[in-house]
Amino acid sequence: MVDVAIQSKILKTLSIVPSGYVISYGQLADLAGLPGKARLVGKCLKGSDVTTRWHRVIRADGKIAFPAGSELAEEQRSLLVSEGVVVRNHRVNMKIYGWKPSLYTLLAELDQ
Repeated sequence: MVDVAIQSKILKTLSIVPSGYVISYGQLADLAGLPGKARLVGKCLKGSDVTTRWHRVIRADGKIAFPAGSELAEEQRSLLVSEGVVVRNHRVNMKIYGWKPSLYTLLAELDQ
């Protein structure tokens, strides 16, 4: 079980990621003030409800973390495609679709 305060930080940070973009587990952890805690992000998302934007979180190399062909991988791919993200061979191009928050977002929207 993930601490409620930590889970809240992670989910609040994830809620800022705009539609049509993705973020890696590690970047999400860093922006939530939890550097080096990428696995904790995965654990937090696994235990969260279905209203979170979990589908926007992928591996740093652009791959969907679920096994190719699995139900969750297909659901994530479908949700990303519905937002305009191109998924090829179970991978997203991070240079194109990776979220890069503005300085304003870093200073004003992310509570650290």
